[in-house]
Amino acid sequence: MLQGHGVFQEEHEAFRRTVRAVVDQELRPFAGAWEGQEEFPRELFRRFGELGFLGLKYPEAHGGTAAGELYEAVLLEELGRCGSGGVAAGLGAQFTIATGPLHLFGTEAQKQRWLAPAIRGEKIGALGITEPDAGSDVAGLRTTARREGDHYIVNGSKTYITNGVRADFVVLAVKTDPSRGHKGLSMLVVERGMPGFGVGRKLQKVGWRASDTAELFFEDCRVPAEYLLGVEGQGFSQIMGNFQWERLSLALGAVGAMDDMLETVLAHVKERRAFGQTLGQFQVIRHKLAELYTARECARQLTYHALRLHVAGEYAVAQTSMAKKVATETCCRVADECLQLHGGAGYMMEYDIQRHWRDARLGPIGGGTSEVMNEIIAKQLGL
Repeated sequence: MLQGHGVFQEEHEAFRRTVRAVVDQELRPFAGAWEGQEEFPRELFRRFGELGFLGLKYPEAHGGTAAGELYEAVLLEELGRCGSGGVAAGLGAQFTIATGPLHLFGTEAQKQRWLAPAIRGEKIGALGITEPDAGSDVAGLRTTARREGDHYIVNGSKTYITNGVRADFVVLAVKTDPSRGHKGLSMLVVERGMPGFGVGRKLQKVGWRASDTAELFFEDCRVPAEYLLGVEGQGFSQIMGNFQWERLSLALGAVGAMDDMLETVLAHVKERRAFGQTLGQFQVIRHKLAELYTARECARQLTYHALRLHVAGEYAVAQTSMAKKVATETCCRVADECLQLHGGAGYMMEYDIQRHWRDARLGPIGGGTSEVMNEIIAKQLGL
């Protein structure tokens, strides 16, 4: 069989072994404790920077390794196995959504100011798009940035922002010309400590508890005009372009999480005994696992297909949306069935499966809901 089902080569699988060792030794043993603390240590960003994990697709000039997106895909999949959706989300947000726009649209000065230290793990970044009244409807954003001399005056709020509490900078979606709808959107970088920029309460979540999620507020926040990313009015296309990799990252993470859950439940049914035999000796259990492994493999293959098209530079909006929808929804099903197969133990907080079950539920919501994915797919059909 080809390595990585025809997507990954041996060098990618060698990298996978390296990442898996880090995950098994430095993340997984502490996943439960970090959830109890409600966030993982900030030092993990620096550790991942030292390992070169935060700059896999970025050039060496800015501290990256220029290894490419396939290496990052391996990292995302393996992070899904760490036992904590919050850890995977917080670290993943740094290199998938917070720094991506800087790499694609930033000036050299902007890259040196934010991208390079983020790749080293010295600065934490966040992407600020979602608002209380606008999530997937990006054109409906209300946060404004009015040009006033050499500054933009920002007013508005954001919510559900991953890494928002600890972020040193936020790549912010704003309306620089509210009269032009989605054509009036722009992207600004706002730094911690700027007058008028406030971090609200740390949001309490059902899952992903080890990551910090925040509300952000802007009241006459003065942002230097040179902090504009790219060209004013081009924010909508900048956001849409970055969404494809974000959605692929969620699909890849879901595949990794399913791998972890299925390995765990397989070991459980081989050991747990009931009515004089192991659970795995019951036909209903064997068939249930056969179904779950088949569903996981279908989600993996669709995700890898979308990934293959993406890295080849092909237009794969429909396939990416399909992969995100199928992988995250399948992950929810797998998590629920695996918890059920654990019986009463699955409902106990001391078992990892309950955390997978809670973490998985965000998949069909974050990065664009399944309903939005359906709408995107339908548009690609000409409907």
